[in-house]
Amino acid sequence: MLDAAQHPFDRLPDCPGVGYKPQHFTAIMENAGPVEWLEIHAENYMGDGGRPIAQLRALAERFAFSVHGVGLSIGGEGPLDQDHLKRLAHLVGWLNPARFSEHLAWSTHDSHFFNDLLPLPYTEETLNRVARHIDQVQEAVGRQMLLENPSNYLAFAETTMAETDFLAGIARRTGCGLLLDVNNVFVSATNQQTDPYSYIDAFPLHLVGEIHLGGHDEDADDTGQPLLIDSHGAEVVDPVWALYDYTISKAGARPTLIEWDTDVPEWPVLAEEARRAARILEKAAA
Repeated sequence: MLDAAQHPFDRLPDCPGVGYKPQHFTAIMENAGPVEWLEIHAENYMGDGGRPIAQLRALAERFAFSVHGVGLSIGGEGPLDQDHLKRLAHLVGWLNPARFSEHLAWSTHDSHFFNDLLPLPYTEETLNRVARHIDQVQEAVGRQMLLENPSNYLAFAETTMAETDFLAGIARRTGCGLLLDVNNVFVSATNQQTDPYSYIDAFPLHLVGEIHLGGHDEDADDTGQPLLIDSHGAEVVDPVWALYDYTISKAGARPTLIEWDTDVPEWPVLAEEARRAARILEKAAA
């Protein structure tokens, strides 16, 4: 574990952060600009030693960290992968991040792993299963986790409750917090022809410990209707910035991550996205 005197980050600041990419290590260490914290995908740092871990240790002496899991399959019908959970607990144990989060999704079935975050029907049965899994995760990592709202491309006939009510129910049952991905809200609302602002109005904003912003790709379905794909491979679009501004006006400043995972740009482009988030956060504080 890192020395506590060198790693006093027990919370994320209500400021912009970015998803850390190794190609940006030198630029971040030399001039992080508006960025005050970093996030990593847990599965990229579950090994022992080597340059990735050495860089992570160096960064963790200067920045707060959030660890974001993408492979636990919280919503899967089967039991959680105990080996994966042990590796996650080891990472969280030595890095001691300010936050840990995972997705409301599933990616495993029997022995198969799907390289995607797949949606769930919102039913009492699903809520019970997800709550059991979150209890196991929080016990294993020894801290509260945040659960992220998904990007949806379809709706289930079995669904019996709104997504916002489902997330609030999970939080009540388990004591977990929530990660609000504003781009996911916009993507889902566009794909399902609903109002993203009404979704934010219904969201339990008092439970939000972190916000995500990212880019998406535009397509069309078989009927010619807009279809947005949550790709994390482009700048945040203006309608998502407007929705984020609205969210912050209601919730107050929150730690806000710029996600950019594919076609990753040079550091100044990411820093400018973070700077735009900083301006909105500063306006809310004023």
